Amino acid sequence: MGEIPVTIRNLVVAAALAAALPVVAAEDDYFDAHVHLTNYVQEGLTAQQYLQVVGDRVGRSVLFGIPLQMQWSHRVTGDVAPQYYLDADTDLYYYSFNDAFIAEQYRKLPEQSQRRFEPMITGFNPADMYAADHIRRVLQTYPGVFSGIGEFTIHKEFVSAKVAGDVASLIDPALDRILDFVAETGLVAIMHNDIHMPFAKPQYQRLYFDQARALLKRHPDATIIWAHTGLGRVVQPLEGHLAMVEEILSDPELDHVYFDISWDEVAKYAVADARSTKLTAALLERYPDRFLFGTDNVAASTPEQAYAVFNQYQPLWDALSPETSRKVRTENFARIFDAAAPRVRAWEATHPAP
Repeated sequence: MGEIPVTIRNLVVAAALAAALPVVAAEDDYFDAHVHLTNYVQEGLTAQQYLQVVGDRVGRSVLFGIPLQMQWSHRVTGDVAPQYYLDADTDLYYYSFNDAFIAEQYRKLPEQSQRRFEPMITGFNPADMYAADHIRRVLQTYPGVFSGIGEFTIHKEFVSAKVAGDVASLIDPALDRILDFVAETGLVAIMHNDIHMPFAKPQYQRLYFDQARALLKRHPDATIIWAHTGLGRVVQPLEGHLAMVEEILSDPELDHVYFDISWDEVAKYAVADARSTKLTAALLERYPDRFLFGTDNVAASTPEQAYAVFNQYQPLWDALSPETSRKVRTENFARIFDAAAPRVRAWEATHPAP
């Protein structure tokens, strides 16, 4: 028997995915404010494949890959190709072509599917004073496409030390220049920054937090989403973590700052036990307009993988009021990005490519 034609094979795959998708109640749908189309070796899904995987349950998503490429050094791992940043001791480097890839993925979609995505620019080095110029060039090369920048990383456990070149810093004027441009254009910025150092000694527990707080205050006109509430694998919630987050949320000079609760590691902390769930829910209820849900999935290829983080948060959804749940799952995403898009399009109209 001959090989099945590609078009028929694609239809079969799509039908199988559709059959696997559950019937979703309104309280189980969501927008994904943090999801990666590709991985650390720039492999993954097309935008169309992503939509087939998530089905109608995920109404809207950001659209970005990962801006860092893992180096495959035959001298280090031989014929074993590393797939993840912990697979080898080799460097990570910025992969700027990622932005062109995301733009082309978006432009290939029909208009109806495009409306489900908010493409983001990620292929810049936040330690480079030219990074803002890169973002400008991408907007001018692909007008009508991008809504924001990120996820980009400043301090991240394990990752920051592996990036070739200068270490990104919260007190680097290159980062200020990026956020100045974010404010000028109306782009949304999703920033990964550990809220404290890994295994931080007491005297260092607020160093990153205080630097980040000062950075955010310097840019009151930039819309910024702090990813994962600053947590990670080993950057776990210290006593007072939620109080640090609330320090940002309660400050009227920082009302332009939001947090996403993406990543299964963050969900693990939030729903670890009844007390953790109760405290997390109480914070979200006090500031229902300032949190967004995201999965932080990386090239998830099945509905089960795509929905796993949302389902992991089920104790939190059960603890929230319906209104707060809707805001965190969908409404805050829509409000933030619906406000950004016309501002970015207006900037593009008055700053065409030379």
